[in-house]
Amino acid sequence: MVVGRYDAKDTTVMVDGTYITGLGEDMITGEKDEDFFTPSVGAQGDVVRSEINNSLGTITISVQVTSPQKKFLIGLAKRKDTFPLWCNNKSLNERMGGTMASLKTFPSFDRGAEAEDMEFVFQVFDFIVE
Repeated sequence: MVVGRYDAKDTTVMVDGTYITGLGEDMITGEKDEDFFTPSVGAQGDVVRSEINNSLGTITISVQVTSPQKKFLIGLAKRKDTFPLWCNNKSLNERMGGTMASLKTFPSFDRGAEAEDMEFVFQVFDFIVE
């Protein structure tokens, strides 16, 4: 039997050279925006596999409202140039992100009886998972 180990503290997020701390409960999510290929089946059963060359991906970073980097992340909306965004977990030996990312929109500000986490959604133009 194999027993693996995951520790959320082994996860780091770096946006444009700045480590993001005060991550929220959901921390990070990421996914490629399109499949790698599209199959097409002809009338006689022949299959054509059409490669999709779309390298776009989306990464969402959840931060607590008290994160020291909240102002920095909000300021990225003014940036016209792209910047690197990398998410790493050393215990799982995982890395996700890319060298060209941009903030898609401002996060939702939800304040009530509790201050909810803020979600920053980034478009990554050269998204990879390693």
